Amino acid sequence: MLDIKSKIVLKILNKECPNGAYKIIDASDIISAMPNKYKVDSEGLKHILIYLERQDCISIKYDDENIYCLAIMPYGYEICENSQQKEKASKKKLPLYVIFLICFLLCFVATLLAGITIKFIPLP
Repeated sequence: MLDIKSKIVLKILNKECPNGAYKIIDASDIISAMPNKYKVDSEGLKHILIYLERQDCISIKYDDENIYCLAIMPYGYEICENSQQKEKASKKKLPLYVIFLICFLLCFVATLLAGITIKFIPLP
């Protein structure tokens, strides 16, 4: 299971290395592409890349002074696709306040109709 920073790095690498081909990437490019909330330094990025390689998400051919030659493995592509599908599924859900508002309006209308029905239909 990958943490958030690892998934973000994997998504960045997925954009940089299409079709599973090896590509030379500078660590500063990856760091600059990360969101401000999850910024890491070059040492932290090195640990993340080693972790991704151990998880068979990427393959590192060589690393040389913050320059990496790497490629995304099929398992890494699968993780990226699954996270994109989850993001799309979560975007389709209605926010909780909208659901609450709809339920409130439906209950109000049902109560109003029940009151009008009782008013016009006499009980024996």
